Amino acid sequence: MAELLLELLSEEIPARMQARAADDLKRLVCEGLKAAGLAFQSARAFATPRRLALVVDGLPTARADVSEERRGPRVGAPDQAVQGFLKATGLASLDQAEKRDTGKGEFWFAVVTRKGGPTAAALPGIVEAAMKALPWPKSMKWGSSTMTWVRPLHSIVALFDGQVLAGEIAPGGGMAPVPFGNRTRGHRFLGAGPIEVSGFDDYVSKLRSAHVMLDPAERKKVVVEGAEKLCAEAQVALRQDDGLLDEVAGLVEWPVPLLGTIDAQFMDVPPEVLIVSMKTHQRYFATIRKDGALANRFVLVANNIARDGGATIVDGNERVLRARLSDAKFFWDQDRKVRLEERLEVLRGIVFHAKLGSQADRVMRIETLAQEIAAFVPGADVAEAVLAARLCKADLVSGMVGEFPELQGIMGRYYALEEKLPPAVAEAIGDHYAPAGPSDRCPSAPLSIVVALADKLDTLTSFWKIGEKPTGSRDPYALRRAALGIIRIVVENRIRLPLRRFFAADDLMAFFAERLKVQMREKGMRHDVLDAVFALGDEDDMVRLLARVEAVQSFLGSEAGRNLLTAYGRAANIVRAEEKKDKALSTQIATAPDVARMEQAEEKAVASALSQAEALVKPALRREDFAGVMAALASLRVPIDAFFDKVTVNVGDRPEMRLNRLKLLNQIKATMDSVADFSRIEG
Repeated sequence: MAELLLELLSEEIPARMQARAADDLKRLVCEGLKAAGLAFQSARAFATPRRLALVVDGLPTARADVSEERRGPRVGAPDQAVQGFLKATGLASLDQAEKRDTGKGEFWFAVVTRKGGPTAAALPGIVEAAMKALPWPKSMKWGSSTMTWVRPLHSIVALFDGQVLAGEIAPGGGMAPVPFGNRTRGHRFLGAGPIEVSGFDDYVSKLRSAHVMLDPAERKKVVVEGAEKLCAEAQVALRQDDGLLDEVAGLVEWPVPLLGTIDAQFMDVPPEVLIVSMKTHQRYFATIRKDGALANRFVLVANNIARDGGATIVDGNERVLRARLSDAKFFWDQDRKVRLEERLEVLRGIVFHAKLGSQADRVMRIETLAQEIAAFVPGADVAEAVLAARLCKADLVSGMVGEFPELQGIMGRYYALEEKLPPAVAEAIGDHYAPAGPSDRCPSAPLSIVVALADKLDTLTSFWKIGEKPTGSRDPYALRRAALGIIRIVVENRIRLPLRRFFAADDLMAFFAERLKVQMREKGMRHDVLDAVFALGDEDDMVRLLARVEAVQSFLGSEAGRNLLTAYGRAANIVRAEEKKDKALSTQIATAPDVARMEQAEEKAVASALSQAEALVKPALRREDFAGVMAALASLRVPIDAFFDKVTVNVGDRPEMRLNRLKLLNQIKATMDSVADFSRIEG
């Protein structure tokens, strides 16, 4: 067994593209190996800012002959089909094929043998095909080349069993081809010229000697451990940011964490501004004090080993940060001179959507919704809810949000507090975009709930109204995210919100139901039970709906529930079968059965049990006592079981008795369906 080593060395690859590109390279090469009939034991891919690397272990040095049987057209098929079959299989004539009777007629069959050979002969084509198929989000041409790649390609290491593969990649346009070889380069500044490698272990070892850590996981570990050590010495703690860590690990081949200081003059700027400015512009990690407040230290990660221990690097980065934060402080000071209310007029000149008007129009819609929603949120003051809704978008025209769009809402909160507006109003402005995703926190304060719901309901209903609905692959206005946000806010805060009051279109309610199913399925709720409750058609209170779903799901998990579901299925199947025979039967059996026509004790017992259950179910549903509803249904199990054991429904010689018993079965179905549509329950 042998090893394949591949390295593609180029100019710097954007950090956000590296992990995906490494995975794609592994996938494409592995698919090529499988297509060529080459089995292997394992494949590992790596990425640094300047290189993609792949090692495949356990490849055979030679490929065995492979025989493949192909079925062709039916004997006597048109000549065009026969010629296509011969061309595809490489046969000269039908004399080289076999006739076989498949039981469905005679067909032509061909046995095609693919000769094996040295694995090394097949690998160059696989590597070249994988490189050309690599799906970069953005790529470029360089010089006079016609080939596209993420950045100019410098060299290719392609070794199999320690030997260089015979191959090259031609950039085209008259540029010299890039040959496969065994030479790479180390760190751009710390390396010392070309490096010859003989295999993966040698490759990793020599790269490390040339100050390149190949594995991104190792680079991340070095960053975290080095940063935490520096922070501990300065009596601060590293602020965790996994996204930034991934990016920084993709920017350096030899990470060297260093600790810098933020000038005291900037520490009165909101901490979110400092964090975003350091992260967005400079890729610095923030630090926090023991009390959780932002500390005046930051961690930068250099890609070099400085002779002075990094003092010059830190000094230079502190100067750059000072300039960045000076801009942020300027925006902070200037923005506070203009009240949020005074900014509303400017929103009239900002188009939200061509068919939905300006941001000012949107704010008016959110105000109206907030006034309605406040009535359903305990503790929400209507006047304050309307005020928060009116001001929630005002920070969009502030200088700070213009510079850092990710701070919208957050800055509105700070400006509201500066104006001495009620704290609840300020918090509602700051919270109204939340939750932005499944891991984001959910608003819990009454005013925050109102404005966050109003914002998301406006997004959902407005775009739905103009026909901008999500498709399978498109959701440009994030309507799925808006729906999921509404679900989280309502469910986590147990808000009794009648959704149909806001969802005029039935298909919008159906869309919302699908999002609820997705959300609840992840929490262990059965989608068929959700379907069964949604099928009632009149339930738009999610808190009540989910309570009913939980009760039904728990009931179906019990022995009584499972047996009753079986009985329901028998009753429904009999009724359905008879309705197919007689279309008029549906109307006839919709009325209650006549107890006077009942002869057997078992059918009388079912009628009595149904009457008692209905008397309990309806008031229990009204008071939302779903446990009581399920207990009432459970009482039906024994008499219904006895009914099916002893009573014949289709008594052909007594049509009136047959009709009465079908009415009884239909009543069983109707009673249970008043709780949920049990026909939708799987099994």
